[in-house]
Amino acid sequence: MVRMTVLSDAQWETIAELLSPERPRLWRPRRSNRQVVDGIVYRYRCGLAWRDLPEGFGPWQTAWKRHRRWSADGTWDKVLAALQVRADAEGRLDWTVAGDSTVCRAHQDSATLPRHTGGSVESQQSARRTT
Repeated sequence: MVRMTVLSDAQWETIAELLSPERPRLWRPRRSNRQVVDGIVYRYRCGLAWRDLPEGFGPWQTAWKRHRRWSADGTWDKVLAALQVRADAEGRLDWTVAGDSTVCRAHQDSATLPRHTGGSVESQQSARRTT
């Protein structure tokens, strides 16, 4: 059984006014913002592909299109900023920063590519050693 309501009422009320208004486009009524946001949250929480979104959240295309539009127009940035302000005011936000020391290795074929550093001196060598 799938829970069709992912966000609580209090959580929904926090972000509801930051989303685009639910007005019908042309003659068809739009899918509810709450249903779409619940579908988006459910999709990310479960790690699903968009096409695997349960039908109880509406058509996956609707969730995908609205998520894409809200990402492009900065709606999700506004939601995040509002939630951070609220959490910080309530003292629930910890601004601790962690550094990551992950190593990113280059592909084996990149070792033989020519380097163009803009001059005859390699960047890791001092000018005295090259003369």
